Amino acid sequence: MTNELLLNQELIAPDLSGRVADLLLQKGWMMATAESCTGGLIAAACTDLAGSSAWFDRGFITYSNAAKTAQLGVDATLIAQHGAVSQPVAEAMARGACAQAGVPAALAVTGVAGPTGGSADKPVGTVWFGWCVQGQVHSERMQFPGDRAAVRHATVRHALARFAELLG
Repeated sequence: MTNELLLNQELIAPDLSGRVADLLLQKGWMMATAESCTGGLIAAACTDLAGSSAWFDRGFITYSNAAKTAQLGVDATLIAQHGAVSQPVAEAMARGACAQAGVPAALAVTGVAGPTGGSADKPVGTVWFGWCVQGQVHSERMQFPGDRAAVRHATVRHALARFAELLG
């Protein structure tokens, strides 16, 4: 088994996905994801669980700015003013995922996974998170160390862990 395959198995985060699933099922809710830097890894972690169709509605992979606007309704002016990797955009992505999917809960991530694309203000490893739970939006900025795979792995785990806290 290659290191890449081992890393992919670690990304699944079944403990966190299972906790999110239990909380959503208890509430009778569905969820959605809006992902940029993780490219669908959070949705994959969720749907790796059997029976996830009972609580996971859909995932939006909005890697480009145009996709964020077209699929999630993120205002292009917001992206131009703050950049795609920002608190306002992460929050708008989370709200947009709830609205577009018609679900009460969503999480969103936008960041710089690297190895290129970083800046002095937003170095590689910078990730903005947005969570929307019944219209209440929460956001957080994290700075993760490591290479692209490590940043994406940490992003998946943090997104799900904090989501579980907010759902609980």
